[in-house]
Amino acid sequence: MKNLMGMMKQAQEMQGRMAELQEELAQAIVEGQSGGGMVLVTLNGKGEMIGVKLDPSLMKPDEAEIVEDLVVAAHNDAKAKVETMMQDKMKALTGGLPLPPGMNPFGS
Repeated sequence: MKNLMGMMKQAQEMQGRMAELQEELAQAIVEGQSGGGMVLVTLNGKGEMIGVKLDPSLMKPDEAEIVEDLVVAAHNDAKAKVETMMQDKMKALTGGLPLPPGMNPFGS
């Protein structure tokens, strides 16, 4: 019975730490770039795009397709950084133990 109570207490503590981690990640800001820094995309820790900066030299009507591709590449760069950050935080929280499917609050 003591083991069960101890496990329940540990689960509650981990749940509290996970809530803190989710809040910390939500406040995180990550930048991705492409085109040698000519395109910068900013995401929050939830992976939502919150900003885009384009170098003025890219503002040529005949190069719209290039700019579009660079924005997508910068977004993918930032998104990969957010996912890596989440995985690193989860490893720190769980001590490197893998969580069973459906237990990761960040969807990975």
